Amino acid sequence: MRTALLQSSGRPGSVDENLKVLDDAAGRAAATGARLFAAPEMFLTGYAIGDDVARLAEPADGPSAQAIAAIAARHGVAVAYGYPERDGETVYNSAQLIAADGTRFANYRKTHLFGCFERDVFTPGDQAVVQADLDGVRVGLMICYDVEFPENVRAHALAGTDLLLVPTAQMHPYQFVPESLVPVRAFENQMYVAYVNRVGQEGEFEFVGLSTLVGPDGVARARAGRGDELVTAEVDPAFLAASREANPYLNDRRPGLYTPLVSR
Repeated sequence: MRTALLQSSGRPGSVDENLKVLDDAAGRAAATGARLFAAPEMFLTGYAIGDDVARLAEPADGPSAQAIAAIAARHGVAVAYGYPERDGETVYNSAQLIAADGTRFANYRKTHLFGCFERDVFTPGDQAVVQADLDGVRVGLMICYDVEFPENVRAHALAGTDLLLVPTAQMHPYQFVPESLVPVRAFENQMYVAYVNRVGQEGEFEFVGLSTLVGPDGVARARAGRGDELVTAEVDPAFLAASREANPYLNDRRPGLYTPLVSR
């Protein structure tokens, strides 16, 4: 399954402009044969936009979700994107996956909030594993900081996630995460991991780019640089099955030894 990652910060503060960027990039992704197209964390509104986060937050089925459903259907490609989700008075840092026919497939709320900025604005989600089946591939959703917790990713592995999709807003000086940590997560959990980042200066943050799609062998199939970029790579179920057969990590686990890790 060809997967396309849009490395971009779009137009922070302008939902309309970001929908245009998303539409254009989804068309370019579909032209490469991509079946899945993903944009970064908080792509719909921008990340470092202060009080506008709450003002621009929308329900999961709000007008922007409907616009993106139309984009997905028009280009025939599933679309995943980050956005601030409003549920009553509560705001979540969320990622939504919409199928190529415009159906809302899955919605995930970030479970591990990073820093005072996020904790002051968002409520953490409480569902670790959110999945959807796409073209025979089980796609799991996670956001940025979540992937840095090994327990979180292992939960996806045990639930059968084949491709872990991670919209992110990774900033300097944490570029070791896409460079080193993400390949390890893919290898130790025997899955593909697609990590799609923002780029450039935004408010006080400098986003580092380096979006990547890594295979279960820990090898990057695609890696972006530090600027705006659309990268594509294949998620191969046959290769994944063979890798899981050869790698004993999940089978050699001894869960009874790990109880103290989750009892504190």
